[in-house]
Amino acid sequence: MANSPFLNDVVIITGASAGIGRQVALRLADEGARLALAARTDERLREVADECRSRGGESLAIATDVTNQDQCRHLIERTVAEYGGIDTLINNAGITMWARFDEIRDLGFLERIMTVNYFGSVYCTHYALPYLKKSRGRIVGVASLAAKTGIPTRTGYAASKHAMTGFFDSLRIELLSSGVSVTMVHPGLVSTKIRARALGADGQPLGQSPVHELEVMSVDECARLIVKAAGQRRRELVMTLRGKVGLWIKMFSPRLVDRIAQKAIEKGR
Repeated sequence: MANSPFLNDVVIITGASAGIGRQVALRLADEGARLALAARTDERLREVADECRSRGGESLAIATDVTNQDQCRHLIERTVAEYGGIDTLINNAGITMWARFDEIRDLGFLERIMTVNYFGSVYCTHYALPYLKKSRGRIVGVASLAAKTGIPTRTGYAASKHAMTGFFDSLRIELLSSGVSVTMVHPGLVSTKIRARALGADGQPLGQSPVHELEVMSVDECARLIVKAAGQRRRELVMTLRGKVGLWIKMFSPRLVDRIAQKAIEKGR
């Protein structure tokens, strides 16, 4: 796209091997971005990079575990060495859970959720920030509606996304005079395979999704909205009408929103 804000932009996407990250990468490849794709699974990551190149975009696959500071630093340094700078950082890597807190048998996996969802974004942003300041670039944080209100069965996940949102909302203020924009994205339920990999009460992946995947937002629509919001340098994007209405209702009747959240999880949509 000749008029795309991402034409020739150097864009790093974490969690790019599947789901939302993969679809965002494909969309940005169509728009002429130069991509650095990060995820732990090297083989799937290379497949996504190949897909991006088949669409005419430049793409670099960099195996990265965002819980490791050194690997996050390497992701940034490798990208700069290859492309000469960074214009956009999309912090998308994340894991979720699906278990009541009183049913959890091993609290250790809550620490991992916090490390991936929160500290992974902090690490990547820290090392990318000097280059983003030079380019007056963009930071995008893919959070969740769970960052805005409590969600049953998601205590540790919601806490990590609240932390992520608090960090980036504070960083946005620090960067007001820098030209670097910070866009926070809050999807609702999206049809990806992430919930099949959600951690259950025993700390192991569920293996199957507890959500009616065909009745929630498609991953392609989610990616479209993220790319659009990032290109416009929007402050925040709350994706669904239910999410927007729910946040408005929460100002006046938070107990009602609690019941709505409970019913949504019980129905799986």
